[in-house]
Amino acid sequence: MIVKGIIFDINGTLININTDEGNEQIYRSISHLLKYYGIRTSRNDVREGYSQILKEQRRAGGEAFPEFDAVAVWREFLDSRLACSGATLPKNKLAVLPHFLAELFRGISLNRLELYPEVREVLDELRPRYRLAALSDAQTAWAVPEMRMAGLDGYFFPVVVSGDLGYRKPDPRIFALTLRRMHLPPEEVVFVGNDMYRDIHGARQLGLRTVFFATGQGQQSMDGVEAHYNIYRFGELRNAIRFFEEQS
Repeated sequence: MIVKGIIFDINGTLININTDEGNEQIYRSISHLLKYYGIRTSRNDVREGYSQILKEQRRAGGEAFPEFDAVAVWREFLDSRLACSGATLPKNKLAVLPHFLAELFRGISLNRLELYPEVREVLDELRPRYRLAALSDAQTAWAVPEMRMAGLDGYFFPVVVSGDLGYRKPDPRIFALTLRRMHLPPEEVVFVGNDMYRDIHGARQLGLRTVFFATGQGQQSMDGVEAHYNIYRFGELRNAIRFFEEQS
């Protein structure tokens, strides 16, 4: 096999991440902040309103594997609470506040964010030889800053994030889109992920070679689905790429 490109899942594959969206401090902090803008709300209202709008947004998309848009969720929440409160905001404030609330939500929920061992060293070796892309089920408002925090900015082109599309892995379209932006056919690309269903099953539908990184995050097995190569340390990816390149 001629390997020209490698697509990486991000969270659970490159980044060891843990979040807690049930943390009450998230909703308490947002409700306190909104009071400064004249928006009467409570932590329970913030929590329940956010959850309800998110569910409705996913359902309205009509996708088999729906994704939400966190910034759009907070924009709708703000619009509805402003109307109820009779408050108004300057246009420039209203334009940026939904994005800020999405970042605040994620920032408070974040418990751990660090690269798995050997990630940086291996990527430094691969970058001169292959086209590296990132494909993440995430929100751009979160994924881009978190990649920067972890020191991963500049390694990947393209960076495809499901929150921009309305659907997520294992939808074949998200893999096909990444391949188009790489300008490579699937038979020349390897996909590396940690979820047997969303990553490995999804990538195999498009004919990509697959590497399963067993980090313990994500779905670890799926009936009838196997990766072409399994690794248990990120450094073993070197052997996986060599294995594919030696196949005729």
